[in-house]
Amino acid sequence: MLPKWFNDWNKDNPTNVFGPAIAVGIVGSAVFVAALVVTWGNPYQTESMQTGPRGTGMSVPEFNVSRLAPDPDIENYYTEEPYIPEGGEELARDIYENVQVLGDLTEDNFNRVMLAITQWVSPEEGCAYCHGDVDISEYGADDLYTKVVSRRMIQMTQNINENWSGHVNAIEEVGVNCYTCHRGEHVPSNIWFNVTPVNENVSGWAADQNRATAMSQSTSLPSSALEVYLTDYDSQVNVHDLDSRVAGVPGIDEGIATIQKTEMTYSLMNYFSNSLGVNCVFCHNSRAFHDPGQYTPQWGIAQLGRQMVIEMNQEYLIPLKDTYPPERLGPIFADAPKAACKTCHKGYQRPLQGMNVIADWPELATTEAPVYE
Repeated sequence: MLPKWFNDWNKDNPTNVFGPAIAVGIVGSAVFVAALVVTWGNPYQTESMQTGPRGTGMSVPEFNVSRLAPDPDIENYYTEEPYIPEGGEELARDIYENVQVLGDLTEDNFNRVMLAITQWVSPEEGCAYCHGDVDISEYGADDLYTKVVSRRMIQMTQNINENWSGHVNAIEEVGVNCYTCHRGEHVPSNIWFNVTPVNENVSGWAADQNRATAMSQSTSLPSSALEVYLTDYDSQVNVHDLDSRVAGVPGIDEGIATIQKTEMTYSLMNYFSNSLGVNCVFCHNSRAFHDPGQYTPQWGIAQLGRQMVIEMNQEYLIPLKDTYPPERLGPIFADAPKAACKTCHKGYQRPLQGMNVIADWPELATTEAPVYE
């Protein structure tokens, strides 16, 4: 029993005990959750890929929930083991008309590759997408542009696997095939067209930047970076001099880059990062972006990749302009669709997260007769 004076005082001076109780509950819950994280492991823990010397901050961290999540396109990938020739079989070029590529294949393997291409590029239309709704005896005709383009794309795929292994297979053999870019669609996502000048009301550098476009990754950086750096063999990716004052005239005197060229380089680097889902130190050392001696191995792989894309655009894609119908050309300059890093990578460090897509398709790995193992 409490004394009467104490009960009277409490009655005359009420105190809200719920506020402090709630605060104590919140703090206690936070401590409890923290204890669970420490003892059971952080559900949002990250893992870093070291890209340079330790202690230099050269690492690429990723949340495990994202890093370990499979590319959803992998589930829809179609593949089939080849039929090992026994010797003496007739070849596709001797059976079918107008077989300009893949003629060295046996009939079984030729049809196997054709089936795969339809699954990778036109799963709904099937063979009719390239050959039309005609009798199989008429498949040799080149009436549809889709067949002419597909033939050239097969040649491009063979060239990539045969001559650009330093980029495609830098870590391990994975190769590329039609699905690497198409993912079950007629037109691969993340192709691009020329867009500059973006602003026709002005001239000079202002016509290329300060407009949010897909080419500049929705930034005010120049929109012409892909046009310049991914279609021209002689284009040099560089920035303005490290010194504040440089003798000579930028852009006129040889070896002196303009500040505008620097902005274009930043635009390209921004595109690279978004295409692979990485940051700058994936290739560079942040304390010395300019020093090749401090680059990571990924920088060399990326350099090969840029040269590979230039060749793809110059030798295979751009020349197809007159083959495409008007609706397949660029909306502004009616140019042919072109490829870039994101066309294959689609936001991942490695396309299809490094899945080997050439293991079952030696026919697409060489321009010569395939070797089956």
